[in-house]
Amino acid sequence: MENEKENRLRKITTRFKPGEFLLIDNRFKKTRFRKMSEYIRCVLLEKPITVNYRDKSMDEMLEELSLLRRELNAIGNNLNQAVRQINAAHGSADNRLWLSLMSIIGTKVDPAIAQIKDRMQNFSELWSQKLKPGEASSGQ
Repeated sequence: MENEKENRLRKITTRFKPGEFLLIDNRFKKTRFRKMSEYIRCVLLEKPITVNYRDKSMDEMLEELSLLRRELNAIGNNLNQAVRQINAAHGSADNRLWLSLMSIIGTKVDPAIAQIKDRMQNFSELWSQKLKPGEASSGQ
């Protein structure tokens, strides 16, 4: 049984060709390990290694969702500013302020929300094709 408090005193030095090191480094980068020494130790001692496989389409989707979140935050900020202006009128908000708010909603918020809905629909179609590849290919 390995004692966890025991210090590692023994050292092994190994040299690699550039191609070999690149292969090891690429495998290391796909794991959960933060240090190369931890990864190499687990490989040599035949311990389990968790490898994270990345789906490029998922990365692109997550990036797009991040942009959508920023867009929604910008929409919320615009609405908050308009409502603050109306509240700053201390109850004497006339029709011009409400028309200004409605103008902001009509010119900035509605088109942005429509664009977000379209993007979300595209994601939905993409993922439904991934989940049911047989049906997606037979429909074409």
